[in-house]
Amino acid sequence: MGHKCSYDASLEETIPINNHFITNNTLIDMEILQTFYDELIGFFGIGGIIRLVESGDYSSLSTFDGVRNVLGPVIPLLLVIEMLRGAFYKRFKIDEYKIPFLVFVLNRFISRFISIAAVAFCIGLLEPWAIITTSFTLYWIIYGYIVWELAHFAYHYFGHKVRILWCLHSTHHAPQQMNLSVNFAHFFLEAPYADVVRTSICILLGVNPALLFFIMFIDGFWGSFIHIGENTLKDARLGFLQPIVLTPSHHRVHHAKNPLYMDTNFCNLLNIWDRVFKTYQDERMEMKIEYGITRQMNPNSLWDVYFGEFVCLGRDIAAAPGLRNKILYIVMPPGWSHTGSHKTAKMVRDEFIAEENIERDIEAVDSVRVIA
Repeated sequence: MGHKCSYDASLEETIPINNHFITNNTLIDMEILQTFYDELIGFFGIGGIIRLVESGDYSSLSTFDGVRNVLGPVIPLLLVIEMLRGAFYKRFKIDEYKIPFLVFVLNRFISRFISIAAVAFCIGLLEPWAIITTSFTLYWIIYGYIVWELAHFAYHYFGHKVRILWCLHSTHHAPQQMNLSVNFAHFFLEAPYADVVRTSICILLGVNPALLFFIMFIDGFWGSFIHIGENTLKDARLGFLQPIVLTPSHHRVHHAKNPLYMDTNFCNLLNIWDRVFKTYQDERMEMKIEYGITRQMNPNSLWDVYFGEFVCLGRDIAAAPGLRNKILYIVMPPGWSHTGSHKTAKMVRDEFIAEENIERDIEAVDSVRVIA
């Protein structure tokens, strides 16, 4: 008879902890559970609240860190409510959340550390060159936020108008629906690019680091909130706030591929610069929003959502004659063509508005004829 192999538990290495012996396998299981627990706590933003309750010292609620800890779980909680409401009203579709979640997992560590390093580098390099010195007072907070919005507008505008930067930003626009999970759909290099642009402009214009981080916190919270879906907030115009701030309604317009809505509403909280640079657009309630990007794509493919625009750009560069045209494909807006058959977002929008104006003029003439 052949020899039977059996597992000898006595051969497994054991480690003493608090006068008890546990195996390496048990330690690995514990580490996995701890990692899962830490990630869950981090995702829902409740670590600060847990520490607050454990300490029993609630005096920190009067500080910025305390307020940040309390507000941390709000967006994840709204995401859960959004999903539960969708399930309750039988409108929940797992595909609408799958790709943003996979992108979040893919970006979890890489993007965060690069962004932190990029911000620190920009502050250290550019702070000595600031044109003015600011402090943490109300009027400087207002100044700082106006500057921040200008910086955000610049990053966001060029993210739509420069092809290689659109490759970074398009992942965020790929979902064909709007909900809070879209917050997590970003190419991993977009956050560092955004932080370099925004931090550089703010620091050079005198926004000091403490004020900058305070504004970043507000911007991050509001920037997440404006992605709230129709399952939670059907009419997202927010009443009297609509003309003053950039509401979820404005941001739904920004994520739309309807010709009228393309490349509009680049701001995040204050819509000042959209009005200045003529990119402001209100939502037309009679016009159904079509979310997503205009090229043919598979919205359920992580590969296509994450790398699809890079592939398309690579094909255009390879087919372009001459070095000049190859470079132009990188820096010109999406839709630019070396053949002259351009179809940029601005051209599509202008054509739609022109056709709409012609139809309106025809209707006006017809109504005059009827009256006559």
